[in-house]
Amino acid sequence: MKVAVIGTGYVGLVTGTLLAEIGHQVTCMDIDEMKIEQLRSGIPTIYEPGLEQLLKKNLEKQRLSFTTDHATAFEDVELIFIAVGTPQGENGQANLSYIQQAARDIAQTIDHNVTVVIKSTVTPGTNDYVEKEIREHLAHSITVHVVSNPEFLREGHAIEDAFHGDRIVIGSEQEEAGNLVEDLYTPLQMPIVRTDRRSAEMIKYAANAFLAVKISYMNEIANLCDKVGADVTAVADGMGMDKRIGRDFLNAGIGYGGSCFPKDTEAIAHLANDQAIQLSIVESAIRTNKAQRHKFVDKVFRFFKGNITNKKIAVLGLAFKPNTDDMREAPSVTIISELQKHGAIVRAYDPIVTNECSSVTLQDCVENADAILLVTEWQDFLAADWAIIGTQVKEKNIFDGRNALPMDMLKQLGWTYIGVGRERKQSRGFQENREDQQ
Repeated sequence: MKVAVIGTGYVGLVTGTLLAEIGHQVTCMDIDEMKIEQLRSGIPTIYEPGLEQLLKKNLEKQRLSFTTDHATAFEDVELIFIAVGTPQGENGQANLSYIQQAARDIAQTIDHNVTVVIKSTVTPGTNDYVEKEIREHLAHSITVHVVSNPEFLREGHAIEDAFHGDRIVIGSEQEEAGNLVEDLYTPLQMPIVRTDRRSAEMIKYAANAFLAVKISYMNEIANLCDKVGADVTAVADGMGMDKRIGRDFLNAGIGYGGSCFPKDTEAIAHLANDQAIQLSIVESAIRTNKAQRHKFVDKVFRFFKGNITNKKIAVLGLAFKPNTDDMREAPSVTIISELQKHGAIVRAYDPIVTNECSSVTLQDCVENADAILLVTEWQDFLAADWAIIGTQVKEKNIFDGRNALPMDMLKQLGWTYIGVGRERKQSRGFQENREDQQ
């Protein structure tokens, strides 16, 4: 099929490259000329493992092209994907201005029957709104159908998810339009969920909100583990063996970040409030997540008896998760800001991302440090030689914000290890409470 994709951000670029790889003729359109020129040269505008190889491959095979011109992108296409951003707006609701602009651009440009597929994350009812916008502004007497097809790509694993995801969700009010989108994905042989548009839109938000709740719940359990002397990793392993629960998304730490969970939880909570419904569990998850990174910094304060002035703190990791360069809602931003506000001298190192306090190498970052904070669990850090790092720091103190490092091994090497919910010693306060109850 011949396909156009509006937007070359994370979702648009991965979607366009995927569709080209499975044999379709794809044109990706964006108004940013510099970005389009970079993509034409085969260099991705985002960091995602495996994407550059697929991008260059499909450019060479002439199945993938890039343009800033709507008419060029839409020429003879059967499907137009909208994959523009829906950033968080005022009060948490999704900002749909880019969606609205894409709808009007389609209406004013397209001159033949077409199916529009909304890939962007949008609140229930947005597909209806887009269809109405297009039909009201059509420059030609044609038929346009709108189909909801939300994405479920994990940053850092997007290529794997694109080809081997759990499901493809298609929401359509016209069976023929839904069938066309389903046919597009036939080469992937992935499970298909067919439903109405509003249910498809809600599936995306409900799924992300549930995962965010799961993460925040486990972080609250971790905070309790710190008080009662339990190890949250053992608790998570035991919980995860229950098939009704599962082990995924039970890793305690400093909370979620990125472009999806923070934005989508706020959006669904705002949507619910608009409908006079309170999503108290989701709202609690949002509050817990924001507080978790501050609790991590509090561990550092308590360790240094409330005074970190002129303490040299090495922060390992800036991106919100490994294998991405995405800094949106990254915990590192809050953590570094809090440390600096209280007088710490902060140096940071990330294999991909840099900022004003970045070091060139891991060694430069940790040299003479009073403490190391693991903020992003890049493989570079997990595979590092901590015996050698121990000779480079001033004091062997490690705060593991992701519970990703080998605690027992580090302790054997003489490190003071502080994780999240991993204090195994019996809590004196807990013992006293038990004695009071007897």
